[in-house]
Amino acid sequence: MAEVYLTPEGKKELEDKLSYLKNVRLTEIAELISEARAQGDLSENAEYDAAKELQAKTAYEIAELEATLKNAIVIENNAADDNTVTVGATVMLRNVTRKKDVEYQIVGATEADPFKGRISNNSPVGAGLIGHRVGETVEIVTPGGPVKFKITGIRR
Repeated sequence: MAEVYLTPEGKKELEDKLSYLKNVRLTEIAELISEARAQGDLSENAEYDAAKELQAKTAYEIAELEATLKNAIVIENNAADDNTVTVGATVMLRNVTRKKDVEYQIVGATEADPFKGRISNNSPVGAGLIGHRVGETVEIVTPGGPVKFKITGIRR
């Protein structure tokens, strides 16, 4: 698995989810399996099959979370250069093409949520902004066509 960028909050959220799955959810699933076993013949027991499938999905999710956390690089917001776009920065932009001001936090793909203004460093806009400085205008090819952004500010 490749490196995964996480904010400190995002890392804690994943750690909390992993803890919940391991300590609470797996216990709940074990109880479901036990109850289904008590019903008798397992070969025709839909509840048992569903509980075993849920157990497998949860085990997979736990493995994914563990791999993500193992490869996590926590984004430090104390970069010396506050004028350059980096992962973790919140970037204030003027969409020159649409004459609209927008603001995005550049995060790793795991935490990306465009509806909350959090875009992945691997997305066309995120990748296109990385390394550029306040005052620069950057043209980025997006799925909807080329868009020009002027970087008006950066916040950490």
